[in-house]
Amino acid sequence: MNRDLVKALQVAWGVPEFRDGVRHIVDLDEVAVLLAALSDPDHDREVERSLVGLLRSGLDTTEIRDAVLLLLERDEVRRPLVAAMAEPLADRPGQAAAIASAAEDPAARRELRAVLDNARARELIWQAVDDQVNDDRVGLIHRAAVLFLRHRSVRRLVWALRRHGVLRELRRRAEDPSPTG
Repeated sequence: MNRDLVKALQVAWGVPEFRDGVRHIVDLDEVAVLLAALSDPDHDREVERSLVGLLRSGLDTTEIRDAVLLLLERDEVRRPLVAAMAEPLADRPGQAAAIASAAEDPAARRELRAVLDNARARELIWQAVDDQVNDDRVGLIHRAAVLFLRHRSVRRLVWALRRHGVLRELRRRAEDPSPTG
């Protein structure tokens, strides 16, 4: 397991507000089983659907959502998480740098909170995730368009990500899938 991720999880678990927020709501055994199943490169779509269901119920629970968002405000948790996220992007240093830059921006984090605090936006996000898991590209594009058009907080988050180059780097990867692209 990525040592930055392990460090971030240890620090997160050491934050009383986080631990108290998730202890009585999350079945840690279920999480452990899902993570073990996901680590198998030959896992099936049902494992992905189970994880999406668990994430959905977690982020729809105010206590868990608040605990996770609280962690993103703490440098000692956010930075190792960003480092862990950047490791698989070693072949895309621009994308890793753009994501790290956005994660460090308090305005971008505020917009993320605004999006996740909106129940209708969360529902559309989960529908888009379901479309992605089910390889429904048309549904995914439709949900993304509706999110952007109907939710000002989503537009503000997209503009914040654009300011940090996240969208440019995602587009660059889509245009040129070679590792140097």
